[in-house]
Amino acid sequence: MTETKQHIALIGAPLEEGSGRRGAAMGPTALRIAGIDTTLAELGHTVTDEGDLRPLPARDLANHPGANHLQVVAAFTRALDASVHDAARAGRFPLILGGDHALSMGSVSGMARYAAEVGRPLFVLWLDAHADFNSPATSPSGNMHGMPVAYFCGEAEFSPILDRNRPLVDPKRVYQIGIRSVDAREREEIAEHGVNVFDMRAIDETGMARILHDVIATIKAANGLLHVSLDVDFLDPEIAPGVGTTVPGGATFREAHLIMELLCDSGLVSSLDLVELNPFLDDRGKSARILVELTASLFGRRILDRPTRSA
Repeated sequence: MTETKQHIALIGAPLEEGSGRRGAAMGPTALRIAGIDTTLAELGHTVTDEGDLRPLPARDLANHPGANHLQVVAAFTRALDASVHDAARAGRFPLILGGDHALSMGSVSGMARYAAEVGRPLFVLWLDAHADFNSPATSPSGNMHGMPVAYFCGEAEFSPILDRNRPLVDPKRVYQIGIRSVDAREREEIAEHGVNVFDMRAIDETGMARILHDVIATIKAANGLLHVSLDVDFLDPEIAPGVGTTVPGGATFREAHLIMELLCDSGLVSSLDLVELNPFLDDRGKSARILVELTASLFGRRILDRPTRSA
């Protein structure tokens, strides 16, 4: 991605119903205010802002006692599945501005359809404090932002949100980095299905660079496409406080940038989610600015290019 200039499609997904609290719906606006479009354009990319999705609730679906706000989340899932798939087919890079992590039910499903059409396997890099491999049968809260990985892997087919015969992601092609909060039953599901999990202890012992190099090598060997899903709570809350699900001990500023720089060098990334930004909980836009800076690293900004900011 360092040499190739992209046509980036910004797709706003102001979804907050998956998280169980208000505020994440303001995430797309905060990212725009933080300058995500101009930052990417200054790096030489073409940026098209497609605006925010505003789907009506999916009234054709029955409510589910273990899936809160199912009709709203399902509507966003369907809209994102279509918009992300269409953007990828048109040769654009889908960059989803969230919104809570339930939106990945749609964004990853759309990329899985595209990957199947071009005959390449889809891999997912999940940068998050949480594994999000719950289903209504296992979730302690029923909040659907804890279910997207299980959903796009086909392990949470509790409602006809999308076609049951859609292309799915093999759980063994999901790489989760930064994990540090997993429910007991969820832990069993992850182990059973072979999800690749690198928790913070693994990062401390092995090192972020080694982990990323191994992941990248695996994807390259398979000629795969890579979807990256970045949750604000991947970062330590001292760095990025603007999220409703803080877990101490997250990734550092430099570790996060290293990931993005290595991914940029790899040229593998085909789509990106920025999720769980809650501006209401942020400190003067700090978390939004960091997400924009990390995105800039993914799209080619180097250390020597970084401007100095006044205190």
